[in-house]
Amino acid sequence: MTKAALTAAILAAKKSKQLTWAALANAAGLSEVYTTSACLGENALPPDAAARVAAALELGPDIAEALTEFCNKGEAAATVTKEPLQYRFQEIIYVYGPTLKALIEEKFGPGIMSAIDFTMSVDRVADPKGDRVKIEMCGKFLGYKTW
Repeated sequence: MTKAALTAAILAAKKSKQLTWAALANAAGLSEVYTTSACLGENALPPDAAARVAAALELGPDIAEALTEFCNKGEAAATVTKEPLQYRFQEIIYVYGPTLKALIEEKFGPGIMSAIDFTMSVDRVADPKGDRVKIEMCGKFLGYKTW
């Protein structure tokens, strides 16, 4: 089963069952961000978590198995997305990427933030001027090796 077919089946069942990503994450026993990412084809779940997600969606073992398969991350992404929310994240990197790089290197030295040893959360923050989106990312620092 392709990741695209997996995602289509999950989205259809999620809609039919009126489940939230939080409910699926609860079933998986994993974070909402990671579980959603796996359901959208960008990560793999451990077999027990995959079975629980498939059961919550009332989908078969083929879905559970497909959820455990590794993927080619970002493969479905367009070079420059036209989807507004995703584009804004690219815009943030265009505008603040050099700033983030400079600040991380000043505080840690030359290197990168891992997207493998990484966590992320998304929260809603009430604000009188309009609710805010709060995204917290926490990744291990990986210094560049000198040899």
